[in-house]
Amino acid sequence: MGEMVSYRHDGTTSEGYLAIPSGGATSPAVIVIQERWGLVPHITSVADRFAEAGFVAFAPDLHPGAAPDDADEAGRLMTALRMDDAAADVAAAADYLAGRPEVTGGIGCAGFSAGGSLALRSATSSARIVATAGFYPMLPWEKMRPEWADYAGKAAVVHCAEADGASAAEGVQTARRAIESAGGTCVLYDYPGTAHSFFNDDRPEVFDQRAAASAWARTLEHFRSRLG
Repeated sequence: MGEMVSYRHDGTTSEGYLAIPSGGATSPAVIVIQERWGLVPHITSVADRFAEAGFVAFAPDLHPGAAPDDADEAGRLMTALRMDDAAADVAAAADYLAGRPEVTGGIGCAGFSAGGSLALRSATSSARIVATAGFYPMLPWEKMRPEWADYAGKAAVVHCAEADGASAAEGVQTARRAIESAGGTCVLYDYPGTAHSFFNDDRPEVFDQRAAASAWARTLEHFRSRLG
């Protein structure tokens, strides 16, 4: 359904995967943020699913051209990623989407694992991003340094894996308190019995079909209610 496209920001060219709903109607948009594995088929399939659900979807390539199979190498790539630069890339993706003729209404951001943390932060990096969904966010906030005050009037949902400590995990509670203190809303969902990355159907050792279906339905409801 989608295709790789290039876009310019800050004098550089970046790439990402763009999926547009069929039918030609304008629609809100969702940015999809990768796990440590990069812009792999699982992430492009999530973008396609958002497009099938009626959203223009865009997954920026934060590890240009890299999609390691080795977990250690994937971890090194994510560790080496400068969070301020990644946040700027996501904000630029929001600007890119806002300029697309297919996009009308608000822009949301959904991400997974480390990308889940970046998705939650995205609303603090771009005024255009008004709703976020973080799936099992993992990075410590000290590394990302979000300006939580920018969440005023915005909304987040967080999907929490039991193996990560569920919604009681310190990082999740830090985000919830900060978002609510800023005047935003934050809804936490627990998925009993789940492992980290339970939404990733390319990883059968952790995939949980029932939890993934529930998290997907809640995410669509969240974005439809917030993005118009």
